[in-house]
Amino acid sequence: MNKDTPIPHSEDAAEQPRNLLDKAIVRIGNALSLLFLFTVAISFYEVVMRYVFNSPTIWVHESASFIGGCLFVFGGIYALATNKHVRVVLIYDAVSERTRQYLNVFHHIMGLIFSGLLAYAAYQMTLSAVLTPFGDIHFETSGSAWNPAFPAYVKITIFVTMCVMFVQFALHLIQEVLNLRKS
Repeated sequence: MNKDTPIPHSEDAAEQPRNLLDKAIVRIGNALSLLFLFTVAISFYEVVMRYVFNSPTIWVHESASFIGGCLFVFGGIYALATNKHVRVVLIYDAVSERTRQYLNVFHHIMGLIFSGLLAYAAYQMTLSAVLTPFGDIHFETSGSAWNPAFPAYVKITIFVTMCVMFVQFALHLIQEVLNLRKS
């Protein structure tokens, strides 16, 4: 390799976190991804206990579902932080850079509305999962033999994640508008 040969980058610049919040989400997400290994391990444990020792567990399925569900929800803000969210590339790749900037602004405005409405709905869902009709704190449970409060925790996770996504979209929108004003 000579000095004129470009050094290949492992990640595209567009996929880099755009601000401190995105950087924190990526770091947390990378750490949380290890929970997938934990989920595989406890699922393997369940299979061995059930089919080898004929002693099934009552906690593995709900725990694996809870962890997987929370990680799936977190994946939304992770995808937004790394710019790997879904977009119509057939249109996006065929237009000029300036038009892409306008499409990004439109995308962020729609994302702001979407995440705001989802946060509101998640708030309503979380209230009913955490409070009784009389206002006492009582977390919704699964109703199984083990009966953990995982349904309430998942709803709290959805609410918090949607609030973070709302802030992400707001920060990205500000950045796109500033970029438009510069060019």
